[in-house]
Amino acid sequence: MKTIKPYPTEEELPAIKTLNEVDFSASYSYADYMRFAFDERLEIIKGHLFKMSPAPSRIHQEVLTNIFGPIYNILKGKQCHVYTAPFDVRLAKKTQDDQEVFTVVQPDIVVVCDQTKLDKRGCIGAPDIVVEILSPGNNKKELINKYEVYEEAGVKEYWIVSPSDKTFFKYILDEKGKFQPTKLLTIGEVVTTPIMPGFSLVLEEVFQD
Repeated sequence: MKTIKPYPTEEELPAIKTLNEVDFSASYSYADYMRFAFDERLEIIKGHLFKMSPAPSRIHQEVLTNIFGPIYNILKGKQCHVYTAPFDVRLAKKTQDDQEVFTVVQPDIVVVCDQTKLDKRGCIGAPDIVVEILSPGNNKKELINKYEVYEEAGVKEYWIVSPSDKTFFKYILDEKGKFQPTKLLTIGEVVTTPIMPGFSLVLEEVFQD
C-alpha cells in the first residue's frame, strides 16, 4: 500500500528569503506565508499572492491615525479590541490548520469583539469591522478581491476610506450574509456604528491635513 507523506511542518520547509524566490503564479496557504523571510509585505487572497503598496504616504498615515484614535478611545476597557497594520487576519473556510487557510490579509484597521478569535499571530476569523484606506495602485484589490472575502467570512462592517477623494463608504452585512452599501459620506458628516455604541467619527477631522 502506498504511504502518503504528511504535509511538512513549518520547521521542515525552507524559508523564502527574497521576493525573487516567490512564484506569483502558484497557490499559497498561510503555512507558505509563514516561510516568507523578507521585508516586503504580501497578502494572500484565495490562494493568490498580492503585493502590498510601498510604505504608506504621510497622508495615508494621518488618516489612519485620525480613525484609529477615536476607536481606541471608545474601546478602552471594553470587550472589543482595535489593531492596525501590520496585523495578520486569517480567514479560514474549512479548518484553521495553517495548510488549509488560503486568505491572509493585513487591513489598515480591524476591530475584533470576539476575543476567542485572537491569538499570538493575529486574528483567525472575521473581525467585526475592517477598515481599508485606499492608496494609489491598490484600489482594485480593496474594492473587488477583498470585498468578496470579507463578505464570505462574515465581516459585519467593511469601511473604505479614500484620502484623495476625502470620502468614506461603508458596507454592512445583512441577515442573509450579504453586504449592503450605504450612503457615500464626506467632510461635514459623521460616522456611527452599533458595534461601538457612543462612537462618532467626524470626517472633517479624519481628512484634516
